[in-house]
Amino acid sequence: LVGMNQSWTHEFVLLGFAHVPLLRPLLITLFLTMFLLTLLGNGLIVMLSMWDPALRTPMYFFLRQLALVELCFSLDIVPRLLATLLWPGCGMSPVDCALQLLLVLACVTSECFLLTIMAWDRYVAICRPLHYGAIMSPQLCHLLATTCWLAGVPVSLVFTIWLFSFPFCGPRGIHHFFCDIAPLLSLVCADTRVFETNVLVATVLVIMVPFCLIAASYIAVLVTVLRVPSATGRHKALSTCASHFIVVVLFYGTTGIIHLRPKASYSPESKQVVSLSYTVVTPMLNPLIYSLRNKEVKAALGR
Repeated sequence: LVGMNQSWTHEFVLLGFAHVPLLRPLLITLFLTMFLLTLLGNGLIVMLSMWDPALRTPMYFFLRQLALVELCFSLDIVPRLLATLLWPGCGMSPVDCALQLLLVLACVTSECFLLTIMAWDRYVAICRPLHYGAIMSPQLCHLLATTCWLAGVPVSLVFTIWLFSFPFCGPRGIHHFFCDIAPLLSLVCADTRVFETNVLVATVLVIMVPFCLIAASYIAVLVTVLRVPSATGRHKALSTCASHFIVVVLFYGTTGIIHLRPKASYSPESKQVVSLSYTVVTPMLNPLIYSLRNKEVKAALGR
């Protein structure tokens, strides 16, 4: 108890990109631009899917939920990242650090489940088109969306509270640009093997199981599309999945690398670069991927 009390009295310092001080002005400009593009792009998707009657379908309903998750993700990460670059060495209270980790874990979990539901939606639309309207009812869509949002709450609460119950010793410099499990574990002066094992199990359940379900959905879609006699029909069916598939590859390709090994032997610099891709880059690219490849979104934006 004494160790816990002492752990909560000292501030953490985010040391992200401290190794490249000369690039700080360039990074501030780059990250601020990407942050504004993220807010604009995802905000437009949210508004268009709510206001335009042509986009009031299950696919765009789930796309709106994904855009909202990306907005939460960016608002949790980027402002603190910019503050770290503007005022190097500024402290961060343990409560703020815990809240940031809580939101990161919740957003990652919710996004994993949302991407799975979006893949299932495409499966139903292509493999069972005659039953699509009956299966993807508004009631079911709202239930699935609520489940995706709430799924991250218990996971993030359990691991955040558990991690911050450990004593933190020595310097409080976090070699990252946000509070994440791996850099925080390196500051813990206690046996964390049980914690790391549980993190690995949870990661497999939260990241790999949804990924396998997405892969199964796309295999079923591909088998169905290959049976379509018309080349135009095959192209049209696959084009509705292309944007989602690109987002899945970007998101899972980076989160899996970071979270499947909490104490992996990657250098802090390489972890930061990989983390940037799913915390800053992917939220900015998602609206571009969906809008540039989607005639309905472009038409709604024109209207």
